[in-house]
Amino acid sequence: MSWGTELWDQFDNLEKHTQWGIDILEKYIKFVKERTEIELSYAKQLRNLSKKYQPKKNSKEEEEYRYTACKAFLSTLNEMNDYAGQHEVISENLTSQIITGLARYVQEVKQERKSHFHDGRKAQQHIETCWKQLESSKRRFERDCKEADRAQQYFEKMDADINVTKADVEKARQQAQTRHQMAEDSKADYSSNLQKFNLEQREYYHTHVPNIFKKIQEMEERRIVRLGESMKTYAEVDRQVIPIIGKCLDEIVKAAESIDQNTDSQLVIEAYKSGFEPPGDIEFEDYTQPMKRTVSENSLSNSRGEGKAEPKFGGKSKGKLWPFIKKNKSPKQQKEPLSHRFNEFMTSKPKIHCFRSLKRGTQSFCFHKELMKRTIGKPTYAFEARDYVLSLKLGAAPEDFSNLPPEQRRKKLQQKVDELNKEIQKEMDQREAITKMKDVYLKNPQMGDPASLDHKLTEVNQNIEKLRLEAQKFEAWLAEVEGRLPARSEQARRQSGLYDAQTAPTVNNCAQARESPDGSYTEEQSQESEVKVLAADFDDEFDDEEPLPAIGTCKALYTFDGQNEGTISVVEGETLYVIEEDKGDGWTRIRRNEDEEGYVPTSYVEVYLDKNAKGAKTYI
Repeated sequence: MSWGTELWDQFDNLEKHTQWGIDILEKYIKFVKERTEIELSYAKQLRNLSKKYQPKKNSKEEEEYRYTACKAFLSTLNEMNDYAGQHEVISENLTSQIITGLARYVQEVKQERKSHFHDGRKAQQHIETCWKQLESSKRRFERDCKEADRAQQYFEKMDADINVTKADVEKARQQAQTRHQMAEDSKADYSSNLQKFNLEQREYYHTHVPNIFKKIQEMEERRIVRLGESMKTYAEVDRQVIPIIGKCLDEIVKAAESIDQNTDSQLVIEAYKSGFEPPGDIEFEDYTQPMKRTVSENSLSNSRGEGKAEPKFGGKSKGKLWPFIKKNKSPKQQKEPLSHRFNEFMTSKPKIHCFRSLKRGTQSFCFHKELMKRTIGKPTYAFEARDYVLSLKLGAAPEDFSNLPPEQRRKKLQQKVDELNKEIQKEMDQREAITKMKDVYLKNPQMGDPASLDHKLTEVNQNIEKLRLEAQKFEAWLAEVEGRLPARSEQARRQSGLYDAQTAPTVNNCAQARESPDGSYTEEQSQESEVKVLAADFDDEFDDEEPLPAIGTCKALYTFDGQNEGTISVVEGETLYVIEEDKGDGWTRIRRNEDEEGYVPTSYVEVYLDKNAKGAKTYI
C-alpha cells in the first residue's frame, strides 16, 4: 500500500489532504489551549470561593471556628484550595506536554510538507519541459517532411516540363535533396527526443513520484501517530492528579466525620456560661394583715426597710418587687404590681441621664429581660445581671470587664492577657532586631550610625515596659477573678446577710445606683468589693509563656548554607520550628532545637503557621 503507486496521478488531492491534516493538528492545539484556560479560570474561581468564605482575621467569625462543624467547613475550604491547585497543575501539564510540543511539531510538518511538494513540482516541471521538447521536435520533423515532399513534387514537375531550362531543373533537384536531408535530420532529432522523454517519463512515474509520495505518506502517518500520542497524554495528565484529588476528597470526608455534636454543645456552654445559679423559690408573702417584712435569704430588702408597713395591692398577690425601680417621690402613692413595674422599667425611657445612650435591640432586649427575671430572689446575681445588661445597652464596657458574668469575665481577661503577651513578644523581637542592627553598625560604621538607633531602642523599651505593666494589671484582675471562685459549699454563706449589710454606700456613678424594694438607694460599687460571685469549676489549663514561642513549622525547599552571622544552615526537606514570621525583609526566623536558631530566606522554606498556637511549645 503505497501512495506512489496507487495515487501517482493525485498530486493536487494529496496536497489538499496534507494541508487538511495540518489544520486538524492546529485545531486540536486550539482545543487544548481553551481547556487550559478553562482549568485556570475554574481554579481561580475555586480559590476565590475558598477565600470568600475563609474567616476574617480578628473578627467574630474567627471565634466561631472553634466548633467542630466550623472546623470541618474550614478544612473543606482548605482542601478546595488544594483541589484548585490540581486544576492549575492540569493546565500547566497540558501546556508543557501537549501545546508546546505540538506547536513546534506543526511548524516542522509545514516545512517538511513544503519541501516534499517543492520536489514534486520540480519533477513535474522537468517532465513537462521534456514533453514540450518532444512536441517541438515532432512538429519540426512533420514540417520538414512536408517541405521535402513539396520540393520533390516541384522537381518532378520541372523535370517533366520541356520548356524549362536545364539549370532550373538542376536547381529544383538540389532544393529537393536539401529538403529531404532536413527531413532526415528532423527525424533523427525527433527520435532522440522521443527516447529521452520516454526515459524521463519512466523515471518520473516509477522513481521520482513514488519516492516523493512515499515521503509525504510517511509524514502524514507520523502526524496521525503524534496526534494519537497527544490524546493519550491529554488523558494521562488528568489521571496523574486523580490520586491527589482523591486525597483532597478523603480529607473532606475525614473532616466531616470529625464533627462531634457533643463537643460543640460543650463549647456553647463554655462560651455563654454566666456562672450564675438559678434563682431560689420565692417565699409566700401574706398580705391579709400588716406585718414587717422579714429579712430572709431570698429577700432584697436592707436594714433601712425594717419597721415600715407593707402597703396592699388591691387584693392581688404579686411576686417580689423589682429591686431596681426608681424610688417613688410621693409616699402616699401605692406601688404597682411587679409585672407593671418591670415592663415600665424595660420599655420606658430611663430618667437617669447616663441611660440616654442605650441602644435598642428587640432580640437582645428580650433576652436580657428574661435574664433579669431569672435573677429575682438572688441579690448578688441580680446586681451582676443588671450590670451585664446595662453594659450591653450602654455600649461601653469597663476595662476590667466587671460588667460580665464571672465565667465570661475570666475568659475575656485571659484573652486580653494573651494578646498583651503577644504584643510584648513582638516588641521584644523588634528590640532584638534593632540591637543586631546596632551591632552591625558598630562593626561596620560605613553602613550606618549606631547612635541613630538609640532613640528607637529607647522607644521600644518604653513600649515593652508599658505593655508589661498593662499585662500585670490584667493578670491581677484575672487572679482576683479566679480567687473569687469559691467552692460550692460556700453558696449558703454568700446568700446570707452579706447583702443586707450593705446599707450606706456612696453614690459615685448614676449607672451603678441601686435601690431596695422599700425605696432606699444602695451603691453597687461598694457591694461588689465585698460580695463574691457564684462558684464555678474550671477545667481549663493555661500554658506558660516562653520568651520565643513557636508559631508554626516550616519545611526547607532548598539547601541553605547560612554562612553569614545570624543565619542558620538548613538541608532540603528538613522540618523546623518557626518563631518569627517574615516582616517584609525577606527573612524568616526558625529554630532547630533550643540552642540552634537563626534566619533563613523566606523563599527557601514553606511555612505552616499554627493559628491555634497560644504560646509555649516544647522543642526537641
